[in-house]
Amino acid sequence: METVNIIGAGLAGLSAAHTFAKNKIRSRLISLQPSERAQSVMAEGGINAALNTMGEGDSTFEHFEDTMRGGAFLADPKAAEVLTEHAPEIVTELFKMGTPFAMKGDSIIQRNFGGQKKKRTAFAKSSTGKVIMTALIDEVRKYEAEGYVERLDHHEALEPVLADDMCIGVYVRDTFAGEAVFCRGPVITACGGLNGLFEGMTTGSSANSGDFTAACFALGVNAANLEMIQYHPTTVVVPGKRMLVSEAARCEGGRLFIKRKGDPWFFMDELYPDMGNLAPRDVISKTMTEVVAADDTGDQVYLDLTELPRGTWNKKLSDMRDEIKEYLGIDPAKEPVPVTPGIHFFMGGILVDKDHRTSVKGLYAAGECACQYHGANRLGGNSMLAAVYGGKVAADSLIRDAVYYKEVSECQAVPEAPEIRCGFSRELSEILGQGMGIVRSGEGLERALKHIDELKDECNIREKRRLYLAEAMLLSALKREETRGAQVRSDFPAKDDARFKKTTVAVFRNGKTEIDFKEIGQI
Repeated sequence: METVNIIGAGLAGLSAAHTFAKNKIRSRLISLQPSERAQSVMAEGGINAALNTMGEGDSTFEHFEDTMRGGAFLADPKAAEVLTEHAPEIVTELFKMGTPFAMKGDSIIQRNFGGQKKKRTAFAKSSTGKVIMTALIDEVRKYEAEGYVERLDHHEALEPVLADDMCIGVYVRDTFAGEAVFCRGPVITACGGLNGLFEGMTTGSSANSGDFTAACFALGVNAANLEMIQYHPTTVVVPGKRMLVSEAARCEGGRLFIKRKGDPWFFMDELYPDMGNLAPRDVISKTMTEVVAADDTGDQVYLDLTELPRGTWNKKLSDMRDEIKEYLGIDPAKEPVPVTPGIHFFMGGILVDKDHRTSVKGLYAAGECACQYHGANRLGGNSMLAAVYGGKVAADSLIRDAVYYKEVSECQAVPEAPEIRCGFSRELSEILGQGMGIVRSGEGLERALKHIDELKDECNIREKRRLYLAEAMLLSALKREETRGAQVRSDFPAKDDARFKKTTVAVFRNGKTEIDFKEIGQI
């Protein structure tokens, strides 16, 4: 088999490379930054699996039910079922690789996480992503030494190369030397979320620009559920981005409040007595927006962690406490932390089937860039699970498909790769921020679409591709005339299962974006 091109060296990319190497298949890990700086390192709270180590009678079926319910039943149930069934195996394998999960004796300790009624989130303080990545990096290095994994750090994937409706390779540019080359072979894209379209508004890495996803979309690769953008309720503004205050803080007893008539009002405890501060993220973010807008409240929500015991800070949240003290000058053990919702995850992305195939033969997608497991809202703790599992499934599918490639001229014309202008990024993020906020309206979406259209004539090819993808996001939100999960429409406040319990599919064809709704599970 040809050497496989993997775009991205985070959890999904490493998992795919590891799977190929175990099967004696060579792969290239193509990434702007080394794995040690991938966004996956930033993941904090934990990874879900029904290990049932806490004596609560947890099961993979209950994990599946929570995943579907949390995603407002928009995820493919077949895909979600196999994900949750394999979760214990995934976490156990990561543990055997050396991931230092919190332990009690020989058992992995698990904590509560939002949208779930059982303790099923394995963790390592609030640095779970970092320790999982370290274990997986070390595991893949063994195969690098054997020649099965080639690393192309500081390399940017420009666009997939398509011929006769098939992906035959990828154009890659060395950002140090400035040279671009054609890398032949099938492609798995694990390039992360669309942070570049929302400059300064996301908790994710700015290196995850979304440009490769935008290039795929502009070349005709189907995208799905682009309107589903998760706002995490507890973020704080730092220069250039948002800093996450992990959901782990609320899992350990943190409570949200706002001043009402001068006194603290712990609104989640009162409004959602069943799950309180561990309600799904879309519910909390929407509720925060509503209480701030009330006539008798202040304009700032706070996270109160001052009642947490010293042992919790020392054993479970010490790293998070240090971050807040460093960036905000606040000791969260002694005073409340001002928080606001910020963009944290993109449930939508490149449309894949349950085997992570895209609409183009020879092109696969996994991780946050793919639309698969999360439906209308992602459960905390499911992202790392989906990335590790998705990378493995994509690799296994590619091996089974055994796609063979035609001879391609080595004199392929490498496309230009102009830089995104700083002013353009700010303008686009402002437009999307206004149109794709926590609460949306048809009028606001139409206005944003008009502004997007006005930008097109002045843009280079890379900027235009971002605009095409941004337009598809706005159109997807406009056409979905209902409120479901992360899609909240002020003009359509009810859920409409009859019309919209379906996948939103966006296709760029003949210079225009087309939006359609397909039955869940159809690619």
